[in-house]
Amino acid sequence: MKADQKYPLKSVNLTIENLAQAVFIVNRHAKTAPNPKFLYKLKQESLKKLIEEGKAKKVGLHFSENPRNSQQQSDVLVECGKYTFHIPPTKTDFHDLPHLGKLDGHVRNPKATLSLNTAKALLQTYTGISDFDQPPSNPRKNQRTYQKPIFKKLGERYT
Repeated sequence: MKADQKYPLKSVNLTIENLAQAVFIVNRHAKTAPNPKFLYKLKQESLKKLIEEGKAKKVGLHFSENPRNSQQQSDVLVECGKYTFHIPPTKTDFHDLPHLGKLDGHVRNPKATLSLNTAKALLQTYTGISDFDQPPSNPRKNQRTYQKPIFKKLGERYT
């Protein structure tokens, strides 16, 4: 079953504005999802393809709000339609793009009206990525199974 069969698109065209809106919705849901790996991959691949096609452009570098293990980390600011996004930088981005300093907290993306399923289907159609390519997540992977305690009589060994 293809992604567009699972979530049929109801007259939503692959315009720059619709794709940017879909990336925005997927990114917003990924921030609170229990397993956001697929959503972030979908966002990353969509923006990469939009940049390659000239429908989006890299503006510059921003200091990351939440650096991982270091004191400072930079993200690439990408502009697509009326929306802006951050993606991880490549080595060439540090040489080619200007550094814009700290993120301006007053700049906001416009509201979006797509549902998550529609946004995912739109981006999956655009990129060709399906959620069936992902290994199934196992939330109980790190949990130990319960083992009943064994009680021995006084003086017996535990071997």
